[in-house]
Amino acid sequence: MSPSETTRPDLARLRALTFQYRGAIWTLLFVLILLLAKPSVCRAWTGGVLVVLGQLLRIWGAGCIRLYRGEKVKAVQLTTWGPYSIVRNPLYVANGIMGLGWALMAGWAAVVVFLAAFVGVYVLLIVPHEELFLKARFGAQYDAYCKKVKAFIPRLPSLQELSGPWSFDVIGTSEIHTMISTVIATVLILSRLYW
Repeated sequence: MSPSETTRPDLARLRALTFQYRGAIWTLLFVLILLLAKPSVCRAWTGGVLVVLGQLLRIWGAGCIRLYRGEKVKAVQLTTWGPYSIVRNPLYVANGIMGLGWALMAGWAAVVVFLAAFVGVYVLLIVPHEELFLKARFGAQYDAYCKKVKAFIPRLPSLQELSGPWSFDVIGTSEIHTMISTVIATVLILSRLYW
């Protein structure tokens, strides 16, 4: 769905609720992956690399924006530099990379479950909800950005597009929660090698 399309009220409510409870949904998805986990050492290494890459992308993306935590969509400016010049949703792409890493560590059944859940939750519900807000807030500026940068498909930006403000403070105040959760989640999946 494009940001300019109107949404049925029931679908709009579902998208808003999914956005509001995205952290809880992410936690439930992780618990399901943990329950399905039958890790091997080889998959643990491969999945671990994806988890690290995903977390690094989240750190880069989170440092470029000021507001991203909360139950409602908010934005004080349209961020188009850094990872946002590559894809419009680098934090969700990063979540996808990390989740795929955990699922790969857990086994192929977990990979299938994760991919289906990621498409359903992020691609069909959360991102369209955010896009409607950004379209209403930034109008033509957001339309131009959408024409240039895809939601999930990466593009090769110029060096100038990659540069822009980045704040370590955001990492220390907001992203630290995700970093700690990522370490704990990874250790829990790896612990399944032994039980």
